[in-house]
Amino acid sequence: MEKQRTFFVIDMKTFFASVECAERNLDPFKTSLVVADESRGKNALCLAISPKMKALGIRNRCRLSEIPSSVKYIIAKPRMQKYIDYAAEIYGIYLKYIDKNDIHVYSIDESFIDATDYLKIYNLTAKEFAKKLMKEIWDTLHIPCSTGVGTNMFLAKIALDITAKHSSDFIGYLDEDKFKKELWNHTPITDFWQISTGTENTLKKHGINTLYDIAHTDEAVLYKLFGINAELLIDHANGKESCLISDIKKYKRKTKSISSSQILPKNYNYDDALIVLKEMLQSGCYELYKQHYVTNLIHIDIGYGDYKTSAKASRKLNFTTNLYYLIVEQAERLFEEIVDKNKPIRKIGFTYGNLADTSHEQYDMFTDLEKVKKEKRLVESVLQIKNKYGKSALLKAIDFEENATQRERNKLIGGHNSE
Repeated sequence: MEKQRTFFVIDMKTFFASVECAERNLDPFKTSLVVADESRGKNALCLAISPKMKALGIRNRCRLSEIPSSVKYIIAKPRMQKYIDYAAEIYGIYLKYIDKNDIHVYSIDESFIDATDYLKIYNLTAKEFAKKLMKEIWDTLHIPCSTGVGTNMFLAKIALDITAKHSSDFIGYLDEDKFKKELWNHTPITDFWQISTGTENTLKKHGINTLYDIAHTDEAVLYKLFGINAELLIDHANGKESCLISDIKKYKRKTKSISSSQILPKNYNYDDALIVLKEMLQSGCYELYKQHYVTNLIHIDIGYGDYKTSAKASRKLNFTTNLYYLIVEQAERLFEEIVDKNKPIRKIGFTYGNLADTSHEQYDMFTDLEKVKKEKRLVESVLQIKNKYGKSALLKAIDFEENATQRERNKLIGGHNSE
């Protein structure tokens, strides 16, 4: 008989805002604070708001302009390196009690832990062990957290997302029976991990509104609607999940990609947006080169200034490379084809897809191979200098255009201020 397992999902509550409160010796439950970059204007996105702000009914990930004028609050500029440092310290706390092979870092502020074998080692119940970890994080770093406890990874995640927030000790617990009794008829169905609005809409068209409905629907219908993805949907509707942390650590993606996107500091016209895209493509090519990858697919995603409309498209290249001078020509043509020159642009993103190692590098008969060799030598020299002296040690003329963003972005982590 397979042994009963116990999983935790530990989440730092409004992590960035809690870090900023901790740095100021403030209680995040008593302090109104938002993490946002004021320099981006009144519509700047709040990356996090403190629990006190949430208690006032303010929506997380709101914009500064959406916060009622009657609310007085502190604005903290994002410091991504600081948050990374805190996350590393939290991981260090886990390692005091748990082997790294039993920890899966899901995001900067959330981790899965297989606690099964540790309950006996420390002679603690699941709730006692969760409280021990949560208390040490609070005592050491003054960061509040909540924990979902479950008999599989899915149930632990749902316990965190749905039940822990209603618990006085911020700990939720679910096993299959408790899950069916308490959450089978829970709505909206999108509250459940990995169920998107698109999935919800498809289900509703067939009269399926809850996980109970899914669990009692003919599986053939679900497979017809969702293909192989129906298997996961059916398992989760019944509170089942066979995946272990060891399976996650063994998993290797079949396809790889490199992507980047940014929200511009203001609305850009067509020409200035193209400058930014070129800067991003250049940085992407450097990343390809450093990781020894080549690509033959580029995807561009443009968001217009109304925050509602967009343009996106992909192009298969007739070569496989990591050299900017070859890729940028194709990307510029794609940009010209899909972008409305009369609309202001506020978001730019790209993806290099179908990545393969450099042994798959390939060119057509019209490519000047001597120029390819020369360009590679130049890229290697540039990367050596950047690695030694920093990202901004060497810049192109385009980076000094009035509305270029690369020099500023070199100071950022994840698109936000690093310090």
